[in-house]
Formats: sequence, structure tokens, C-alpha cells
Amino acid sequence: MTSHPLATATAGHPVLRVPPASPEAAAAHFGASLAFHADVSDVAAAFAAGGDPGFVLLDSRSTESWNQGHIPGAVHLPTALIAEQAQNLLDPAVPVVTYCWGPGCNGATRAALALARLGYRVKEMLGGFEYWAREGFGYQTWEGHERRDADPLTAPAGAEDCGC
Repeated sequence: MTSHPLATATAGHPVLRVPPASPEAAAAHFGASLAFHADVSDVAAAFAAGGDPGFVLLDSRSTESWNQGHIPGAVHLPTALIAEQAQNLLDPAVPVVTYCWGPGCNGATRAALALARLGYRVKEMLGGFEYWAREGFGYQTWEGHERRDADPLTAPAGAEDCGC
């Protein structure tokens, strides 16, 4: 009987020194991940569809950051103010999607944690404002509406979506 190639992975293998999880464990993990995260393209598609997207998009950055650029339709609530102001701005029955600067910032994670502790259903938008702008979606600044060309490393050139 021949063993499966993964069964013979060696300690020196850079990828398989720790073997992949079972399909059942992987399905549980990745399913849970999607329960906690949304991506920029999906948020943009929900907004582009028109009408109620079914969630509130929350920008958890400072006022200076908000003025520098924010996603149209987002609610501004800095993380430090969530505990005292969330109940005045957010309906507990409506899910909240948080964002901050980008992948190098955990501000959206801190905001999501603060909201979850208050009883809100919440997801974090992966990529944050950085990837919103890099993928070519429009944003507001204190000067008005802006849009950058999509970075071809983050979004397919000339296509409506990435096909993910």
C-alpha cells in the first residue's frame, strides 16, 4: 500500500512541516473566518446594488483620518467613542462592518471587539480604506469626491470583479 505524499512530509519541508488540517477542520475554520470578515469588493458590490445593503459600514478612525478620505455611506465613529456613542448611532438589529486604515492597522479589529462586547453583530472589512482606494472605488475627502485608478495588483484591469 502506498502512503499519501502528505503523510511523508518531512520536518524540513517549508510548507508541509505542519501538515494541512483535515477537510472538516478546514471547512470549520474558513467558514468561521467568513463569519468575521468581509472584503472591500463585496462591500462595494453591496453598496453598488442600491437600496439597503443590510449592514452599516463604520469608519473607526480619527476625525483627521475621516476628513482625509472615507467611504461614502460610512458612519464615522472613532473606536475610543464606541462605548459612549454606539447606542445613539447604530441599531443593534443591523449588522456592522468596521474598517480602519488597512491591513497594517488593527483599529477595525478593536472597533469590532468593542461593538461585539456591546451586543452588536459585527464583521471587519479586510483591507480597510487603503484597499478601498487601491481597488479604484470612490471616496470622499474634505475637498469632495475622489477616485484613483485601480492598482492592477489588487484588482483586475478592465474587469467588473475579480471572480473570487
